[in-house]
Amino acid sequence: MRTEAELDEALTRPSQGLIESLSGLDGDLVVLGAGGKMGPSLVRLARRAIVEGGLATKVIAVSRFGSGDTAERLSADGVKVIRADLGDERDLDRLPEAANVVYMAGAKFGTTGNEHRTWHANSYLPGRIAERYRGARIAAFSTGNVYPLLPVHSGGATEATRTGPIGEYAMSCLGRERLLEHASVTFGTRVVLLRLNYAIDLRYGVLLDIARRVRDGEPIDVSMGCVNVCWQGWANEVALRALHLAAIPAVPLNVTGPETVSVRRIAEAFGARLGVEPLIVGEESGTALLTDATEAHRLFGYPTVALGRLIGWTAEWLLSGAPVWDKPTKFERRDGSF
Repeated sequence: MRTEAELDEALTRPSQGLIESLSGLDGDLVVLGAGGKMGPSLVRLARRAIVEGGLATKVIAVSRFGSGDTAERLSADGVKVIRADLGDERDLDRLPEAANVVYMAGAKFGTTGNEHRTWHANSYLPGRIAERYRGARIAAFSTGNVYPLLPVHSGGATEATRTGPIGEYAMSCLGRERLLEHASVTFGTRVVLLRLNYAIDLRYGVLLDIARRVRDGEPIDVSMGCVNVCWQGWANEVALRALHLAAIPAVPLNVTGPETVSVRRIAEAFGARLGVEPLIVGEESGTALLTDATEAHRLFGYPTVALGRLIGWTAEWLLSGAPVWDKPTKFERRDGSF
């Protein structure tokens, strides 16, 4: 895996299960926040599944699309592109009707010092979207950060675990969930909340963060000693297939891989592949941000790319000099400050 063309093809290759799932949906699909890190690949995945399934469903991608050629590329793939600012009431009112909505918009980094903007993006806007699309099914991306840090031997938080967000970012994401839950019981909006951590696209993600530090001789803090990761192509497929799970009241679904992964061992694995001794600092804490996605695995199967292959692909990607995005996950933060 050495080129963006190869990566994009793998990320957007639909399974038969996805094709069948989308064939069971009535109406069109709107993806809000389609210009972010995961949005373009999710939109292309949906479009490919619809084309391969011979379906009549339209895919509509909504975003500001502020830079690059993402909008043009999506349009060339047969996606209807709408440039809109979801925070602008006039743009919100002009959005097309749709029976199915994937909500991907949100803010994480730059929270400190801009808490008001974070709450506006992560809580207020989802509430407005739920009002605008009160008759639709909504699959809304959330985050595993709504859970507290748990003992590393616990297996991670299940959907039944009490929420316990740390820091303003995580609290604002719980605010998103609460407003969508309110819309669900007030308007009868069917909602599924996708608590994701962490998706792997070779251009960014936890594995790339660790690999780059190993390569560059930078310290790797292991105080957040374990993480969960999953292939982004699988996470996007789960989001689309989970539209069928949208319910009243809103239901949560954890989305991640099956392993509780040691950060130290990931660093050592990259060290072996890159020929560099990792610079490990700190000691593993007894708790970490971990989720148990057993329910998603029961419904949709395990991630289609295994952890060992993701590590190998990431090392190959880095060694080949393929493009990377400067979008660190900051997975190691234990205080919730982003």
